[in-house]
Amino acid sequence: MRQVLHGYISILLLTLTACALHTVSPTSNNPSTWLIDNVEIYDGSGGDNYSADIRIENGLISAIAPVIEPRAGERIWKAEGYVISPGFIDPHSHHDSKLMQNAAPASVLAQGITTIVSGLDGSLSKFGESFVSVADNMAVLEQSPVAINVAFFAPHNNYRVAVMGEDYKRLASGSEIRQMSKLLAQDMEAGALGLSTGLEYEPAIYSNTEEVIALAKVAASYGGKYSSHIRSEDVAVTEAFEEVITIAREAGIPANISHIKLAMSALFGDSPAVLTRLNAARAEGLDITADIYPYDGWQSTLAILIPSRDFTDRAAAEFALTSIAAPTTIIFTRHERDPSYIGKTLAEVAEQEKIDPVDLLMKLLQTSKKEGKHISIIGRNIGEQDILNFMRWPYTAFTTDGGIDDRHPRGQGTFPRVLGRYVRERSALSLTSAIRKMTSLPAKNLGLLNRGLIKVGHAADLVVFDASSIIDHATFDDPIQYSSGVKAVWVNGVLVWENDAETGSRSGQVLRRKGTP
Repeated sequence: MRQVLHGYISILLLTLTACALHTVSPTSNNPSTWLIDNVEIYDGSGGDNYSADIRIENGLISAIAPVIEPRAGERIWKAEGYVISPGFIDPHSHHDSKLMQNAAPASVLAQGITTIVSGLDGSLSKFGESFVSVADNMAVLEQSPVAINVAFFAPHNNYRVAVMGEDYKRLASGSEIRQMSKLLAQDMEAGALGLSTGLEYEPAIYSNTEEVIALAKVAASYGGKYSSHIRSEDVAVTEAFEEVITIAREAGIPANISHIKLAMSALFGDSPAVLTRLNAARAEGLDITADIYPYDGWQSTLAILIPSRDFTDRAAAEFALTSIAAPTTIIFTRHERDPSYIGKTLAEVAEQEKIDPVDLLMKLLQTSKKEGKHISIIGRNIGEQDILNFMRWPYTAFTTDGGIDDRHPRGQGTFPRVLGRYVRERSALSLTSAIRKMTSLPAKNLGLLNRGLIKVGHAADLVVFDASSIIDHATFDDPIQYSSGVKAVWVNGVLVWENDAETGSRSGQVLRRKGTP
């Protein structure tokens, strides 16, 4: 009876066309109302899935029931055979850097992402221009809305540059830390989610734990979070994890480990010991969480291979290529002096130029430093079993750490890769668990209100996808390929993605820390 009734009403409203197989257009002028008909709901909580209808009104989920009778003129999205979940939340994103040029990026929407969080790794730009403040970035977005929601962390590196200028290769003085604290407080008052650090990068690499604790206490006083690209993901990773735990304890702040990994071949298989330590910290009462992307390669600067930043140290360069990442696993993604390097491995370039890989590494680093030319790489040296262990940890959310049309496939493929390869093909996670790690868990970790769950009264950030076909296509060799299987995406109740294309709507909002006016 249900199918007959719904089919009859649908025919009365509109005959479906080949170019929009699931949407029934309205006959009234009420663009804020949708009825998503007969869909399998995974509500993001980790609870059991169920079949129901969902009504969206004025940007919110207004009703969920086994059968919701359509209203005259209401737009209907026929979802039978598909899954619906809360829109995916990307807690560590760099997609914002090109949002002013691409306000509805397929890199994001084809993955089902409805919210990105920026300002991570301790750095934030004003959409490619000089950073002013989180408040300024928010104002730009509110004046020129995009198709997705955006939230911000307050960036430690930016404060260090603003206060210390070029004289940053040292510890900050008490006066300088107080100046940084004032800048942080202003951004927290604007609604930043918390403090972000990138302790493996300049200029934060020259800070000490005490400086970070002092700033984290400011963020904690506003109810904020702490998110860190830790000080080392390879040779000193154990000490780096301990530093996060110390900062959380001393500052009294929830702490998140960004893109958790063991980025060193000599550390393969050590993830159980790491998780034992993190579980002990949680048992102590510390709110320690993490996020992860499902790839065996990271992307960063070439300089990161030499933690001491002494590019004349041959022993350090030899160690980097024998114990951290082999020349065959290092792929150039940016080389401002010679773009022909892009896509080649360090081993391939060394063979091409008839030079020893260690000598090449040292030469490139010294020349880059002298000329100020940027070099970025991917290092494929993360163990698959460690990836699995970390992603299964109950407190780990999924993230991209990617950008729009990024040279790393994570920017285009992370969420469908998890759902297609790790859930459907490998049964490494259940669909229920994976969706929780993409929705309610990051919302909880970030302190985002009314997001991450399919629940009456929550924001209508929703994604409909085909669980039997959703998949990533981006690869390390050919990264600019968009994912498939996402059928529709709503952001704040507005359809922004359908039939593998953006709709032209720009309904994204700036999301502020809960409690911010």
